[in-house]
Amino acid sequence: MLRRVGSFACGFVALVAASCGVHAQGTLRIAMTAGDIPTTTGMPNNGFEGMRFLGYPVFEGLILWDLSRADAPASLRPGLATAWKQDPKDPATWIFSLRRDVKFHDGTPFNADAFVWNMERYMNDKAKQFEPQAAGLTRARNPYVKSYRKIDDATVSVTTVRPLSYFPMLMVWPLMTSPTAWEKAGSWTEYAKAPQGTGPFKLARWTPRQSAELERNAAYWDKARVPKLDKIVLLPIPEANTRTAALRSGQVDWIEAPAPDAIPSLKQAGYVLSTNSYPHYWPWMLNNTKPPFNDVRVRQAINYCVDREAVVKLVGGTAEPSVGFFSAKHPNFGTPSQRYRYDPAKARQLLDAAGFPEGKRIPIKVMISTSGSGQMQPLTMNELLQQQVAACGFDVTFDVVEWGLVLNAWRNGAPSRESRGVDALNISSPSIDIATMARYLLSANGGPNGANWGHFKSEAYDRILNRIELTTEQSEIARGTTQAHQLIVDEAPDLFVVHDLNPVMFSKKVKGFVQAQSWFQDYVKVYMEK
Repeated sequence: MLRRVGSFACGFVALVAASCGVHAQGTLRIAMTAGDIPTTTGMPNNGFEGMRFLGYPVFEGLILWDLSRADAPASLRPGLATAWKQDPKDPATWIFSLRRDVKFHDGTPFNADAFVWNMERYMNDKAKQFEPQAAGLTRARNPYVKSYRKIDDATVSVTTVRPLSYFPMLMVWPLMTSPTAWEKAGSWTEYAKAPQGTGPFKLARWTPRQSAELERNAAYWDKARVPKLDKIVLLPIPEANTRTAALRSGQVDWIEAPAPDAIPSLKQAGYVLSTNSYPHYWPWMLNNTKPPFNDVRVRQAINYCVDREAVVKLVGGTAEPSVGFFSAKHPNFGTPSQRYRYDPAKARQLLDAAGFPEGKRIPIKVMISTSGSGQMQPLTMNELLQQQVAACGFDVTFDVVEWGLVLNAWRNGAPSRESRGVDALNISSPSIDIATMARYLLSANGGPNGANWGHFKSEAYDRILNRIELTTEQSEIARGTTQAHQLIVDEAPDLFVVHDLNPVMFSKKVKGFVQAQSWFQDYVKVYMEK
């Protein structure tokens, strides 16, 4: 069985209080699930939690997320570009019209030269400003950039390796930072101490493993979106019970992923629980390159071994069952032939057909983390899965590592040394759109060339995606997305477990928060009631 990792020492909570001091009105103190402050150079680590807190609030891309609504999935909106289009002469090239009069926090202008400089940072390992870690993150999320150039001061183009109808969905990931500030700093290590983006918040100060402080950018280019808060203080508290204790004691105002068994008493004490559907599935990614999961029947079988409702109950109702990459409520879910449910008899039939008769145990090793961005409650959830799949013949052992090692394994792929020979990887993943599904499951995107950790390969899936990429008709994109998703459900490259409902809990003094159906959230309208 999985050995539990001890919770942080109680003294850590006192450290949290000491690092914050007395908070002024207009300061929101947030306890993250991360074990450290995300990197501050403009492309944060720590997964999408890093992007949520030290990405988009401080730095921006040409295209941004519209996080203003709670009743529909987040869509795209203009960011540092006001418009974009495919070049009519070359469908592999996209032309972006840049927003004028935008300045970085240091007062220097954002323009076409700044865009090209930042793309060199990510894409050109010979450039003096090349940053390997940021490059790795950006290339993994947007692996299709071939070239980029300045057309004039307010216009740039990006050419992809092949025509991609969904490429705008991928331009939310490269974030822009000040070239002038970096030139003055002389290195990314020095630049990280005082980074300069264009976002509604500025990074005022940070201390590794203790705290980061964001302050309001009163000169933000979008005057309607100047933040109401004076400050946001971010605190890394990876252990759920310690986060919960910090909220109860008043040392923070907001916690990510509250301890499920504490939710009822917190609500009774007047704290607010906020949840919403969002594109986040929590799977075991299966290693499709070797037995037992190179056999589709075994992959389907393990999906019939899981009682998803029990997992939902374990996390206090803050999730919904997952039977595919998209939620079953998603308009592109489709009608796959496999309708996964808790059905051990069906699982046994599939395993018998695959050469694993009853009594023949199937040993598998799964890499999991103790915490991390979107990992929900990984220790207790994985323990429950371990018990459930044992009834079908799977003997699960865990390789328990810190979150950063899980990310490193995911980026390098199942066959890599970093994945340590495991048969599955538990890493929460976005299920945003067809661009994300392509990134995670196209055969050409097997890690380290993309996000397809398990090296899933389906010629039929690849053909559908190729058709989607070449079309300009939205109806054809939607139809192809549904067909592709049906195939993914039936081929089962992952063990689908649950979709997270993104629970956050906060003091009743926190006002103005609208929870978007997104991994990312908008904090500019949030304020603290006096």
